[in-house]
Amino acid sequence: MNDALSDIEILRPDWDLPVQAGFTTRPGGASLPPYDALNLALHVDDDPARVRENRRRLVSQAGLSEQPRWVAQVHGMRVVHADEVERDVTEADAVWTDQPGEVCAVLVADCLPVLLADPAGGCVAAVHAGWRGLAAGILQQTLATLPVAARDLAACIGPCIGSEAYEVGPDVIESIKRRDIQPVHHPSRRARDRFQLDLAATARDMLASAGVADIRRFAHCTHRDPARFFSYRRDGVTGRIAGYIACEPNGPGPHGMRR
Repeated sequence: MNDALSDIEILRPDWDLPVQAGFTTRPGGASLPPYDALNLALHVDDDPARVRENRRRLVSQAGLSEQPRWVAQVHGMRVVHADEVERDVTEADAVWTDQPGEVCAVLVADCLPVLLADPAGGCVAAVHAGWRGLAAGILQQTLATLPVAARDLAACIGPCIGSEAYEVGPDVIESIKRRDIQPVHHPSRRARDRFQLDLAATARDMLASAGVADIRRFAHCTHRDPARFFSYRRDGVTGRIAGYIACEPNGPGPHGMRR
């Protein structure tokens, strides 16, 4: 398990901000099929020693000051501060910090990873959102928790399943509509009473509606690119990529009082 770190690919937001942020891909890890290669999740029955090695490689390649504050994601709307996180145990779907060097992260294999940053470098957050999280209001809850107004934040939506591969029923569409957001969707060409839901576009509209103006995204479909991304819908048993973000270790420090 001593493969070269140079094989790891990290997609970094096009930001000129005092933060460390990125989205991982599959290459460069130590895991064996069906988790090959850079699986970062302990909860998917991969060899824990290989997952820990993958996590070590991420920290080294990304130049992070610590292991990310991994949370146990439950498709809910709980937001926690990084100081509250017991790694891989604390149940939450968003983690934030105003402490330099603390790394917030979420794990995905089709769901949305969303990174939020204060351009002044005072606070950051990582959010995990599938349709259930969007319908529950995880994005709005995270924005309400941060000590910076939504209009002053930057957001980046990472790789997720694209609408062509993501069919849902009318119950899903109605659940999201109850958040006063019109989900971006269109009727399926393959099945009656099914819809193709665009998670990334729906999240973008939610963020914009809440006041976030600087919204960027990676237009990668996890389902369509098995060489670079894990996809639960495509493969079932599979690994997870990560979206991570941290305030620069030597940054300006806490941005106001924590809520």
